[in-house]
Amino acid sequence: MILMLHSQPGSGQRLLRPDILTVEPPVPLRFYVDGFGNTCTRLELPGGPLRLRADALIEDSGEPEREVWSAQEHPLRELPDEVLVYLLSSRYCDTEILMADAWRLFGQAPRGWGRVQAICDFVHRHVTFGYQHARTTRTASETFTERRGVCRDFAHLAIALCRCVNIPARYCTVYLGDIGVPPVDAPMDFAACMEVYLGGEWHMFDPRNNARRIGRIMIARGRDAGDVAISTVFGQWQLQLFRVWTDEVTEGSLA
Repeated sequence: MILMLHSQPGSGQRLLRPDILTVEPPVPLRFYVDGFGNTCTRLELPGGPLRLRADALIEDSGEPEREVWSAQEHPLRELPDEVLVYLLSSRYCDTEILMADAWRLFGQAPRGWGRVQAICDFVHRHVTFGYQHARTTRTASETFTERRGVCRDFAHLAIALCRCVNIPARYCTVYLGDIGVPPVDAPMDFAACMEVYLGGEWHMFDPRNNARRIGRIMIARGRDAGDVAISTVFGQWQLQLFRVWTDEVTEGSLA
């Protein structure tokens, strides 16, 4: 089994208590860093029930994510070698099918931050969110056609459209709580969003919520969801319970 559950604190964040993974019954754990810089946990499952748990305490700046309208696109010849992979078609981001539509819709949009925001605005309006629409095999082009999905589908479509117009974009799995926004009356889940390379650095965009948020916590980055699965199991298994929490903690409750 391979797990991606370790948080990667970003700018303005620091771990007060690390997210140490516990396993019941205990089994040996191995840790490694994959080709995208994600911390992975590797273990061999015994037969029978197994419980995995990871919990952390993170201090956040409390500031919304930066909005940098001056961030510009890079000419292809100026892009660093290591970001070129995020221009290519991938398993769920099938750019070759969306290329003509992407240039038709966004070819004349303001270059840079404005074009990426236009893509997020379009995806946010174009796709209807609903957990009942979840399908693990849905590609970006299918999301474009079907006009429905969950947060990973929003992210895949926006990523593919960015790549089509030569803007590097990568998929992100994150924790996202209800800090600074009205709480949602639904069980918490992992969230999907994207980072886009503009002005020499990566910037967070969230086509599902289409807002700058507070306290987003990075878990893993990759070309698409296929690279950053929370759990990958080789063999037969059955998930019995799945629970995610990302709650705001006040100083008084830490005493």
